Amino acid sequence: MKLYTPSLFTLLFLFGAGLTAQDAPVVVLEEEEEAPKSFRLSGYVDAYYQANFANSAGEDATPLVFGSSFTDFPNTFGIGNVNLLAEKSFGKVSFVGQIGFGPRAVAANSDSNLDEAGTNFASTVQQLYVTYSPTEAVTFTLGNFGTFIGYEVIDAPANMNYSMSYLFSNGPFYHTGAKVDFALAEGFGAMIGVFNDTDSKFDAIAGKHIGGQLSAEAGGLAAYLNAIYGKEQEDFLDDGVGDLNELQVDLTATLDVNESLMLGINASSYSTSFEGAGQGGFFGTALYATVAATETFDFSLRGEYFGLTAAEGVDTEQPSVLALTASGNFTVGELRIVPELRFDTGSNGFTFGEEASDDSAFAFILAGVYAF
Repeated sequence: MKLYTPSLFTLLFLFGAGLTAQDAPVVVLEEEEEAPKSFRLSGYVDAYYQANFANSAGEDATPLVFGSSFTDFPNTFGIGNVNLLAEKSFGKVSFVGQIGFGPRAVAANSDSNLDEAGTNFASTVQQLYVTYSPTEAVTFTLGNFGTFIGYEVIDAPANMNYSMSYLFSNGPFYHTGAKVDFALAEGFGAMIGVFNDTDSKFDAIAGKHIGGQLSAEAGGLAAYLNAIYGKEQEDFLDDGVGDLNELQVDLTATLDVNESLMLGINASSYSTSFEGAGQGGFFGTALYATVAATETFDFSLRGEYFGLTAAEGVDTEQPSVLALTASGNFTVGELRIVPELRFDTGSNGFTFGEEASDDSAFAFILAGVYAF
């Protein structure tokens, strides 16, 4: 979620809710004068080059890559996707449809979209939902939409760093189901929803997930408390008995210190349980700072700690990683050029290769993101 013309919070909200493309100007399709002005089409394309400076200690000495999403290949040029978002409103109802084509789109949306023949027929559908607002204070949504959990989002224009955090990569990407958003009072909101299995466009696991959000905004501070609970795995034990449940609690907040400085935080705890006994999970915290140095250049820092948590009764130290990322953001019209340095270092067995000494990864990324 991002800041580079309004505030990062505004951009974050718009893309996270799937309402419009970040701060890119909206293109209104007007082939004829009577074309509906409520219809809007926006989107983006992204590509990058990644240079990896750390190699494995094995005989092959292969480059080490980060364990987060979308930058999987070392020392190569890569593409993200071409992404299109269409929306139309008419009175109290509206729809949103978003599709993406490319490696980034497939990685983010292909998890559970296989038919019986193994064809990935829905991998490019990122969002597809309808809404109904009987009053200004209540909005019903039905379909497939981006997750309400976390700070970063799938869409590259909405993030100040091009590479992704571990919290994003391990948290949900999207939900399929129904939700209701409430405007409780000025600056306060709430949401409750029922969804299929996490990151599933179809109900791969019997039973539904329940999720909710409380939000508050005052002055330059905006905060979101999120939670989701449901069945993660059926027949957890070898004898085919019992289900594994999952719970994630997440806090996201941003603070506009002044017109030039914005701070952000994302803290998330994920746990699994079987018959009340903890089976492990993860915990992480990411801190963000963005400085608007000039009208055409922003500088962003991200520091993240991410660690696995042990199952109940296990006392051994669990793998963890500290990731530091510094990104510049140069804007040339609708093009954003992102030079980025990132250094990750692991501990307690968190490695980026097969050898125990492969515990650090270091790379330079140069990305281009064009939003329209």
